[in-house]
Amino acid sequence: MQPTDRRSFLNFSVRGIGSVALAHLLLKDRGLQAAGASENAVPSWPHHRPLATRVIHICLCGGLSQVDSFDYKPELQRHHGRSLVSDEKPDVFSGKVGLLRKNDWEFRQRGQSGLWVSDLFPHLATVADELTVIRSMVAETSNHTPATFQQNTGFRLNGFPTAGAWLSFGMGSESEDLPSYVVIPDSRGQPAGDSINWSNGFLPAHHQGTLFHSQGNPVNDLFPARKLSTRTEAASRQLLAKLNRSHLERSGRDDDLEARIRSYQLAAKMQMSIPEATGIDSETEATRILYGLDREECRDFGRSCILARRLLERGVRFVQLFSGGAFGSPRINWDGHEDMIRNHNGEAVRIDQPVAALLKDLRQRGLMDDTLVMFTSEFGRTPFTESAADVVGKGRDHNQYGFSVWLAGGGLRGGYAHGSTDEVGWKSVEDIVTWHDFHATVLHILGIDHERLTFYHNGIERRLTNVHGHVVQDILA
Repeated sequence: MQPTDRRSFLNFSVRGIGSVALAHLLLKDRGLQAAGASENAVPSWPHHRPLATRVIHICLCGGLSQVDSFDYKPELQRHHGRSLVSDEKPDVFSGKVGLLRKNDWEFRQRGQSGLWVSDLFPHLATVADELTVIRSMVAETSNHTPATFQQNTGFRLNGFPTAGAWLSFGMGSESEDLPSYVVIPDSRGQPAGDSINWSNGFLPAHHQGTLFHSQGNPVNDLFPARKLSTRTEAASRQLLAKLNRSHLERSGRDDDLEARIRSYQLAAKMQMSIPEATGIDSETEATRILYGLDREECRDFGRSCILARRLLERGVRFVQLFSGGAFGSPRINWDGHEDMIRNHNGEAVRIDQPVAALLKDLRQRGLMDDTLVMFTSEFGRTPFTESAADVVGKGRDHNQYGFSVWLAGGGLRGGYAHGSTDEVGWKSVEDIVTWHDFHATVLHILGIDHERLTFYHNGIERRLTNVHGHVVQDILA
């Protein structure tokens, strides 16, 4: 080792430490400071040029009817009241296969693209040219809970990381003061499976989604029950840090403990950042009206959408909004077994204007080109009714064999529909897309090769897409 003289040492102190600081700032600006920050690190993000760098995922719980929203089937109208003609008996969740039922909402071609969107979503219809609809989705189950798991994780069993957790792990964070992955549930209840839907699974614990609320305290227990003096709070943090270091020295590295320590450190920063980030009341009156905050029926989801936009602006990578809660009676989700018109009208009016406003707002703020918006449901609904074989009932059963989702934002073909179901909208028959394909495509849009984003767990290099998945190239611009 070469000896270092006084001048060389001082020169390094000035320039070398400055270089380290500069590198840190550059990494922070690129959003890479947390990517691959574990011993199981993947190659630095991005793997290729990303088309978008942040995500809003709107997750409809219960099963949106594709034949009443984004998959227009004129033949279904012609065959209304007839039996399904098929070589196989439909395997449906309830076991009841009634007669075919036409769409309950009229379809019209919208925008310059002429994309078919029904009157169920009149506000979304005004931004049809932003939408990239996949009409040929399929799932592996028609049971809500495992289907919701698969929508979020790629697997029907629980215990696997969600897409948001994978993106937090693979892309890192753009903010030091906010979580990289935020979840905003429906104020009426949480989805089937509760927090499993934003779990980190076997990924490092700090990649789990952080629960926010659009009303009241945004984050539970973020602030102390009684106000502490600055001196007392600082002393308590110093003591906690000392105890944590002591415990780690005795017990060795522990991911859960390190994640807990990191969460307390983040919480301290969030006490300063959260009030400003979640200050929806500071939005202009025009913005509040745009999102429908002046209408009682969509005020709740409107606040969630504004909060999602504000979080993205401040560096949050992945924000997930849930529309619909747990199952039971009365239904507070999209599970239209008994009465489609009553069920879907009630749910659509809550989200239609806010979601359309979100797309318009992102566009006018210059955020749409590098943001990916996803609008999904765990499965669709049958074109035949859930009733006796010779009856046209009011409701529709679960349908895993063919349904619609849409995406919008950076790098996508707006006003475009990919794939198709059969003539009545029961089964996907052309350009079929699985959840593995969907996730592979989402990762690709975000600059990630789905085969390279892996984590070694129990002897297996795990990934979001398991051992499957193909990028749906046709939907890319």
